[in-house]
Amino acid sequence: MTTLDTTDRRVLAALDDDPRATVAQLAMDLGLARGTVQARLHRLASGSALRPHSTRVTTEALGLPMRALVTADVEQDEFDDLVADVSRIPEVVECVGISGDSDLLIQIAARDADHVYDITQRITRCRGIRRTSTSIVLRELLAYRTAHLLPR
Repeated sequence: MTTLDTTDRRVLAALDDDPRATVAQLAMDLGLARGTVQARLHRLASGSALRPHSTRVTTEALGLPMRALVTADVEQDEFDDLVADVSRIPEVVECVGISGDSDLLIQIAARDADHVYDITQRITRCRGIRRTSTSIVLRELLAYRTAHLLPR
């Protein structure tokens, strides 16, 4: 886990404001040396502070406007095989282990309801899946966000 200092937070806040900003632009805007910004970005990208760039691409832009959340109960002794199987389903955009009544929360992107059904059937056939439950996302009310956590 990366520990963020004040400079890291300033760089991340500026990058959140303009994800396409160049190192030179960030350095100028923040009053930092280009080498400092470059080194910080490299360290932050190498650690866990920055999500992959592809998370900014909307599934709608890829022809997959429908999203669904699939919860799954799994056989614990097949967990590693299960994760490998789920990772091979291209429409799975995220899979997290959760506590509570289910073991996994899997977010999928689909063309329509029939496609959701097809994807959930493929998930059900993954090794170790005992049971799934699917909820269709009707509307995104708050998008994934972190900017408000960075002091300005």
